[in-house]
Amino acid sequence: MSKQNPGGPLEGLCILDISTVVAGPFAATLLADLGADVLKAEIPGAGDALRALAPHKDGVPLWWKVTNRNKKGITLDLRKSEGKVLLGKLLQGRDVMVENFRPGTLDRWGISREWLQSINPKLTILRVTGFGQTGPYRNRPGFARVFEAMSGFTRMCGEVGGTPLHLGYPISDAIGGLFGAVGVLAALYRLKEVPSSRGQDIDCSLTEAMLRTLDFLAIEYDQLGAVRTASGNRSQYAAPGNIYKTKDNKWASIAASTQSIFARLCAALGLEALLSDARYPDNPSRVKNRDSLDEIVGAAIVRLTLAELGERLDAHKVGFSPIYDASDIFTDPQFAAREAIVTVPDAQLGEVRMQCVVPRFSETPGAVRRAGPALGEHNEEIYASLGLAPEDIRRLRSAGVI
Repeated sequence: MSKQNPGGPLEGLCILDISTVVAGPFAATLLADLGADVLKAEIPGAGDALRALAPHKDGVPLWWKVTNRNKKGITLDLRKSEGKVLLGKLLQGRDVMVENFRPGTLDRWGISREWLQSINPKLTILRVTGFGQTGPYRNRPGFARVFEAMSGFTRMCGEVGGTPLHLGYPISDAIGGLFGAVGVLAALYRLKEVPSSRGQDIDCSLTEAMLRTLDFLAIEYDQLGAVRTASGNRSQYAAPGNIYKTKDNKWASIAASTQSIFARLCAALGLEALLSDARYPDNPSRVKNRDSLDEIVGAAIVRLTLAELGERLDAHKVGFSPIYDASDIFTDPQFAAREAIVTVPDAQLGEVRMQCVVPRFSETPGAVRRAGPALGEHNEEIYASLGLAPEDIRRLRSAGVI
């Protein structure tokens, strides 16, 4: 860690995370990775629903350990009057609150924006929901697959003419979390530049975040009337771009997205004749004729082993990758050199390994300081810091408030 700032670039920023599952907690964790002090509050007994999702080791939720890393954890029932009082005390020293209840839920519990900002006028509130705080779908239940399907993303995945496909990971939750974290930083910058302003509500719709990520989808339909659908593993905007099988029955992903890369790929595969072929003079033409082009490129690749292909492509500076699984990631020399997988202490599992902090700062690097906490792991520490005596903490625990 940097000597100038061992806590990361966001050291001093204090966040209360009362959100659940993936998107909201992921947003808070991105900020925690960069040094923010994040406190995670869960419902007593059951805890965050993410704890119940696979994978587990000896009953310990592994996904939870990453999505909620770098946080301290308490339990708190916001529906109870004493829970609301404790929430108010916690927020007096916090800059940001992250929540993902359905719109109006907190208001029904008496936790309105007005009440929150009467306690802390500078409080920034990130509200992460499936469809946003307004509109006819605002109260619909939402899951990543819903957001991905509704945004048009799922329709773009799958084989040509086949069933649309979902990914094996809820990518829209992670993308929504990224937009939420950016929103928090933008709101905090506004507070810094205009000290007289009050904290903002940030309305982060996961469906809109996923739609925004599909950069060209809307303008293509608007200007060309084109509806983009599945294309298998082929790139939808450049050719050749596909996953190709090698002689030793392995797979490589290759994309020739520019004219110069296409020329280098042809040289690497001994296909220089393609450069003067009237069907493939530029990328739009290659996309139009990608069926025949892929057949030619695939036939050249299948004569090579993966190692032979890699040597040729590296020599000609053509980007490619074998199709990795998790075991490959753990042994790859690039990931090893960059320490992309780091070892993290954990109270339940001893040590665990997970992804590093992204991005990297030259002067104030972030760090993974701890894995996600056990349920209520820091109750005594946090509630004692609010002035509660041990007997008060025991009473609140018995009453189900914490």
